[in-house]
Amino acid sequence: MKKPVAPKRRHLPTSPFKTPVTPPPEQFAVGDQVTHDMYGLGRVIGIEDDVAALVDFGSVRERIPSPYTKMSKL
Repeated sequence: MKKPVAPKRRHLPTSPFKTPVTPPPEQFAVGDQVTHDMYGLGRVIGIEDDVAALVDFGSVRERIPSPYTKMSKL
């Protein structure tokens, strides 16, 4: 079951606050060693045109979709 996602708030042009900036997703290359919040340590074994990364975590291979919020490069 998926959790409901709240719609993103739009930025008003007359707002005195800065426009929120979302950083670009991290770029991974084949062979990079990574860590994932759920799966632990792994190594990137494939990239699907900035859509997803195929990662070997030892006991399991997982396809991690972009943006890679729970995965970081070591």
